[in-house]
Amino acid sequence: MLSRQDFVFTIGYNGPIAVVDKQAKKKYGRLSTRELAEKGLFRAAFSSALYSGDADERKLVWQAYKQLGGNSSMEVSDAELSALDRLFGVFLVDVNRTMII
Repeated sequence: MLSRQDFVFTIGYNGPIAVVDKQAKKKYGRLSTRELAEKGLFRAAFSSALYSGDADERKLVWQAYKQLGGNSSMEVSDAELSALDRLFGVFLVDVNRTMII
């Protein structure tokens, strides 16, 4: 399984190999899910939340994303949470190798 940092900054796949953004990983790799969301790095923040398996972190990312769009509602529906992986294009996959670019 990929490390959290590698998963969070994966930008694509080359067959069974995860392609990782080296510069983003170096600059933002130590930030928490909340910190990534606060910086506007929503895809990375969602990846971090998905990797952790914590539904509260996923809600945190969605709330921050909604606030950016001017929606002050803090309510998060189950339908919205289930659509986040499609919105951000992030899914847990089983790869063991990385290519750092």
